[in-house]
Amino acid sequence: MLKRSTLDTTQLMRRAEDLISAASNRYRITVQVANRAQRRRYEEFDNLDDPKMKPVIRAIIEMSDELTQPEIIGE
Repeated sequence: MLKRSTLDTTQLMRRAEDLISAASNRYRITVQVANRAQRRRYEEFDNLDDPKMKPVIRAIIEMSDELTQPEIIGE
């Protein structure tokens, strides 16, 4: 039997739905998630925190955290 990661899929789906509902354009948010995942994949290729977590899942989690907690964005 394969060991699954501890990521809760219902929580991930809720976060993705929150991102889509907060966006004005579904296509644009999808492209932003994909671009962030690709950028993170190449930036942290050698230094992976959790090798089981896919870059797209990590991007969804990060972007939803930025949406719900704007104080973590340092712009």
